[in-house]
Amino acid sequence: MASAIVSLSSVSSISLQSHSKGAKNGIGNVSSLFPKSKGKHALTNVKCMVAAVEVSRFEGITMAPPDPILGVSEAFKASTNEKKLNLGVGAYRTEELQPYVLNVVKKAENLMLERGENKEYLSIEGLAAFNKVTAELLFGADNPVLKQQKVATVQGLSGTGSLRLAAALIQRYFPAAKVLISSPTWGQVFFFLKTLFFFYCHSYMKNIHRLGSNITFRVGNHKNIFNDAGVPWSEYRYYDPKTVGLDYEGMIADVKAAPEGSFILLHGCAHNPTGIDPTPEQWEIIADVIQEKSHIPFFDVAYQGFASGSLDADASSVRLFAARGLELIVAQSYSKNLGLYAERIGAINVLCSSSDTAARVKSQLKRIARPMYSNPPVHGARIVANVVGDPNLFNEWKEEMEMMAGRIKSVRQKLHDSLTAKDKSGKDWSFILKQIGMFSYTGLSKTQSDNMTDKWHVYMTKDGRISLAGLSAAKCEYLADAIIDSFYNVS
Repeated sequence: MASAIVSLSSVSSISLQSHSKGAKNGIGNVSSLFPKSKGKHALTNVKCMVAAVEVSRFEGITMAPPDPILGVSEAFKASTNEKKLNLGVGAYRTEELQPYVLNVVKKAENLMLERGENKEYLSIEGLAAFNKVTAELLFGADNPVLKQQKVATVQGLSGTGSLRLAAALIQRYFPAAKVLISSPTWGQVFFFLKTLFFFYCHSYMKNIHRLGSNITFRVGNHKNIFNDAGVPWSEYRYYDPKTVGLDYEGMIADVKAAPEGSFILLHGCAHNPTGIDPTPEQWEIIADVIQEKSHIPFFDVAYQGFASGSLDADASSVRLFAARGLELIVAQSYSKNLGLYAERIGAINVLCSSSDTAARVKSQLKRIARPMYSNPPVHGARIVANVVGDPNLFNEWKEEMEMMAGRIKSVRQKLHDSLTAKDKSGKDWSFILKQIGMFSYTGLSKTQSDNMTDKWHVYMTKDGRISLAGLSAAKCEYLADAIIDSFYNVS
C-alpha cells in the first residue's frame, strides 16, 4: 500500500521544484492552492495540504464486479422501451407482471398485530414454533425421524444464510471433506474480459478458461458460499447442452468418482438454473450411489410447494433419502413459496443417526451462528409459524401455491406452443415442458442472450436462463420471436 503520509519536507521540495520548472508536471505550485499567508498560518495551510493528499488505508481494495443478476434488474429499470421484459430475477409476478404479496401472509401479519406480539430477541436457534413446523413440512409431520428427535433444526437467514451455517459446520468438523456441486448451479454467472493480460488469481478460482482473447470466469453463489467458508469443492456433470436436459450418466459417474465421504449438494426440486430434475427412478439410483460411497447428501430446498404446487411432491427427494436411514443436511427457504423475499427466513436441518448426535450438532450450529449474526429475525418466522400452524391458513396457502405454480406452468406451455408454431425448421422445443419451476434453461449462448437484450429488450442472465415467473401470457409470442431470432440469426 502506498504511504499514507507526505512529509513536510517533501511538500517544500515539491513546491520549490514546481517554481523552478513552471509547474508543468506533477503536483504544481503548492502556494497557489491557498491564499497567501505568513507565519503560523502558512504552516497551517501546508498541513491542510498534507491531509488533502493523504492516501486512504483502504486504497488497496479493488472494485468488486457488479452482481450480474441484480445488474439485470438495474438495466431493466433504466430501459424506456415499452416492450421490455425482466426475466432475470427469480421473483414471482402476477399476470400483470407486478409483485405479489400472498393473501395468507397478510392474514398472518394481521394476527401478529392483533396479538400484540413484541420484538424481543429470539434465541440463537430461532423461533421454536417455526423450527417445529419447518421440519414437519420438510420431512412430513409423522416422520419417525422427527418423533425420535434425530433432526437438528436451526432458523437461518433464508437459504443463503442456512447454507452458510452448514458450510461453516463442514469446515470445522469435516476439514478433509470436499463438496460436489452441480454444473451449472445457483447463481452461476459469466464474466468475459476481452483482453489479454497476465494476472494473479487465488487458488480457489478453479474454473478459468482462456477462449481466444477472452478470459471467462465462472462463479456461482453456491461456490462463493463454500469459498468464503474455506470448504473445497468440485463439480459434477448435470446439464447436457446437446439435449438441453440432464446429463444423468455424467452425474452418476462423477458422484461415484468422488472421494468417499464427500458432501453431494443436490437441488431438492426445480433445479436452479436449469429447471431440470431427475426422475423418481433416477433419484433412487442417485441415492444408491451416495449410500455405496458413504457420501453425505446435502439438499438445497428453495422451492418446496412452488415447483409442482404440492408440498409433499417437492419434498419427495429428501424423504426418499431420509427413509433409507441416511444422515443428511437440508437448507430451506421461504422466499419463493411464501413470497417472503425480504424477510430472509429459512432453516438448516441436519438429520443424524441418533437424538444425542442431533443435540450436539444443534449446539455447534448455535455456536457458529452466535458470532456470525447472533440470532435471526422474528417477523418472517412468525408468519411461517402462523400460516402452517393454523389449519385454515395452511389450506389457503396451499391453494395460493397451486395458483402461482399453475400460472408458471401455463406460461411455460404457451411459450412452448408459440415457439413450436413460429419455428418452421421442425426443432423440438419440448425440453421447455420437461423443465420445472420458475426457470427455463433456453440453451442460448452468451452472444445470443446479448441479442435478446440489445435487440429485443429481454433482460436475462448471460447463461441463457429465463425466469418464467416474470413472463405473462400476453408476452409469450413476443418472447418466442426473440428466442427464434437469437437462436437462428446469432452465432
